[in-house]
This record gives sequence, structure tokens and C-alpha cells, in this order.
Amino acid sequence: MIEMTTKTGRMGAREIYEALRDQIMSLVYGTDGLLPSSRALAGEMGVARSTVTVAYEQLAAEGFIETRHGARPRVARAVVAQGRTRAISRTPAHKMRLSAFGERLRQDPPRWTEPPRGLIANFRYGELSPSDFPVLVWKKAVTAAMARKPERLAYDDPCGALRLRTALQGYLWRSRSVRCELDQIVVVNGSQQGLDICARLLLDAGDRFVMEDPGYQMAHHAFAVTGAIAVPIPVDAEGLQTERLDGIEARLAYVTPSHQYPLGGVMPVGRRHQLLAWARKTDAYVIEDDYDSEYRYDTKPIPPLHALEGSDNVIYLGTVSKTLSPTLRIGYLVVPAGLRSLFAAAKQIMDRHTPLVEQDALAAMLESGAYDRHVRRVRRRNAERQQALLGALRRRFGDRIRIEGTAAGLHVVAWFDGLPQKREDALIRAARAKGVGIYAVSALFDGRSTGRARSRKTIGLVMGYSALEPAQIERGCKLLAQAAGELD
Repeated sequence: MIEMTTKTGRMGAREIYEALRDQIMSLVYGTDGLLPSSRALAGEMGVARSTVTVAYEQLAAEGFIETRHGARPRVARAVVAQGRTRAISRTPAHKMRLSAFGERLRQDPPRWTEPPRGLIANFRYGELSPSDFPVLVWKKAVTAAMARKPERLAYDDPCGALRLRTALQGYLWRSRSVRCELDQIVVVNGSQQGLDICARLLLDAGDRFVMEDPGYQMAHHAFAVTGAIAVPIPVDAEGLQTERLDGIEARLAYVTPSHQYPLGGVMPVGRRHQLLAWARKTDAYVIEDDYDSEYRYDTKPIPPLHALEGSDNVIYLGTVSKTLSPTLRIGYLVVPAGLRSLFAAAKQIMDRHTPLVEQDALAAMLESGAYDRHVRRVRRRNAERQQALLGALRRRFGDRIRIEGTAAGLHVVAWFDGLPQKREDALIRAARAKGVGIYAVSALFDGRSTGRARSRKTIGLVMGYSALEPAQIERGCKLLAQAAGELD
């Protein structure tokens, strides 16, 4: 066994051994994970190198790590497998004490699963094709931002860099008819942070919020974790059924009027005015998520709620996740003037501000016109992908399939009339076995709403296509048809 060699205030070999052993078994280091060199760890911990060497020798003797001359120690593969089993089975030694917020989040956490790899075709919504990303243009913009000598190294305006907000102001006006002052724009880390800020500032436990049904579940989670209560309102081919708002009191309503998620309806002007009138009457806010407005194919863009008269209660939410990449985490809010300082304070508390290099790079693309050119290019490519998907589905399923949401966006919803909803899980498994990823729309319905009944009748799939090429789409639909045929 290792003898203690501790001096006051310093760790001995045994303590280092035990700490590293626990980290390895807790999966801090993954398979083949590299540990620090003995020299580096000794310098960091303020101990003799020989002390670390003794600890490493004991870890190697017990099979936790593998060592060889001239290389850093590496975690043994078998140990990682044991640690994973131990981590799954381990129970806390004491009861967790959480806030009300934490307890609600524990009871109803948002779902996230590792995207499957090696599929022939993955119809997962929200992913983009790497071939669409403007690598050279973005690299040039980032390089220029990095090369620009800063006047100072300090925190910046929590609402976002002035240059980017100025560029966004012009872009929103020319692309979406949104007129706003610079002070109304708040740059956020993706639309999800925008939703989180809205939830924290506008909702208390027991308040009610209106959600489209079916609708975007990450928005639902952001609002519900505050303790607020969802009021699901069914949607149809024209989006939220605004006539159902009569008599409903709520603090806010979340809507996707330009392309309802997931069914794809476009809210007509009449319903838009009806929604705004309800918001004024009840003193509620409307959060307008314009998440993929750049992609319109067979209809002319309808001005957003924010551009209509009487939109003082509208908070407009946009993102570049569907045009550039979801990995960039850049979104923006256009908030009522009276809320600007409040949103700025909330953003400052959360993370000070969004990273400045990426803000500067995006601003440069907007100023030069490169962003607009990129959007036009990927719009054409995604229109081709959508046509490939529609054609493949119709060839494989004929009149046994109904498709919604083709006017815009990066996904459609396909209803398979010959397949009852009770076979949904079986179809998903059969498709996955053939290398095809599919995703059910039923998960996006609120169980208390009458709209849920529709999803029980037949299988509906949310089918994203923006990460696939036409050949993959064709093959994926062929395999999906084979999987469906095996259920008969």
C-alpha cells in the first residue's frame, strides 16, 4: 500500500491515488482518457514529482491506468466499463435538497438523447447539413474578428455588441418588416436562452401560459419549470385556433405563427389580429418564435405579429440556428421598449453577454451581404430536399399518406393513414433496425388537450430533411416503406 507522505497543506501519494481513482470510476476520464503527466500534475498540486509517480504506479498496479515510457498515463478500457455500471447503479448517500425550481426540473426534465450515428438516413428535425455551412466566409469573418486589436479586454453590453445589433436592425427590417430601435434588440445564446429569460421575468408559480397543441416542447419546459401552468390550445391548418382564447386569462402566449411547429400552418392576418386583441384585453405578452422564417417555398411571407398595429405586447424571437448552425448559439429578442433594461439586467446576471467574436463575425456577414446570399443558397437547396422527400413519400406510400407543413421550414409532418398510432413504437424500432431514424409527432401533444385525440388515430412523423441529400432521402423512404410493410 501507499504510505502517506503528506506535508501540511499538501496532498500525499495516497490522497492523490484515491482522488484519481474516484475520478476514473466516476467517469471524469472517458475511455482511453489521458491523465496529466507526472511533471504537470506535480507542478499543479505543489508536490514532488516522485509523489505523483508513486500514485500513478499504484493505479497502474491495480489496473486503473496503463502506462508506457514517454507517454501520459491512459485510463484502462475495462475500468471505464466498470465505472459506467457503478455510476448507473450508485444511489446518493443523502437526500437531495432542491429549490422548487430544481424539484420541478427533476420531476419533468427535458428529453435529450445522443443523436444516433451510422444511420443511412436520419429524419431528425433541427439538424443541418455540414455541406451547407459557409466555411470559408465564416472563417474569414472570425479571423478578421480575432485579428482586430481590441481597445480593451473587458465585459461588453449584456444586450449584445452594438455592431451586431445595428446589423440585425437592418436585416429584420428588410427581411421581415420588423421595425425596432437598437435598444430593443437583445442578443442571446440561442432562442432557448431567450425563452428562459422570458419565463423568469414574466411568469410566477401558479400563473398560466398558452401553448400551441401540438407545440415546441422546449418552450413548454422553459415556462413550466417556473411553476406556471400550461393552457394547451389546439392548432389546425391555420395555426393556433385563436377563437378558443375567449375567456382565458394567461400571462403569456407562445406561438409560431409564420410556420407552426410542428404541423406547419401559417396563421392568417385575421387570427393574428384576434391574438393581439386578446393580449391587449388580458394584459398578456405574446412570444412570437420566428424560428425558420427564412425558408418559404410556395407562399409569400406574411408580416410577423411584431410588424402589425397593436403589437406593443409582442416579444419577437429569432435565431441563426436554422440558417448557419445550432452549434453557434446565437439568437436575438426584440422586446417592448419598457422591458429593455429588465431584459438587459437578466442577461447580465445569467452570463454577462454572448461571446463577442461570434457576434462580430455574424455582424460582418450581415453587413457584407454574405449572410443574405448564404440564406438564398440554402433556401434553394432545402427546397430541393423537400421536393425529394415529398416525391419519395408519395411514390412509396401513395394515397396512404397525408403530408402537412410544406409551405415553409425544414420539416414536414407525414400522417400514415394505414398505420394506427398503437404501432408507433414498433415502426420506430423497425425503421431503426434498417438504419432509418424517425420521430413521432405524438410526443409534441399535450395529454389534456382535445388535439391529442388526433394523434391517437394514426401514426404521424415529424420528418426533417435539412441534414440529408436527395439520394439519402430516397433510400431512407424506401427503407421506411419496407419497415412499414413488415408491420402489416
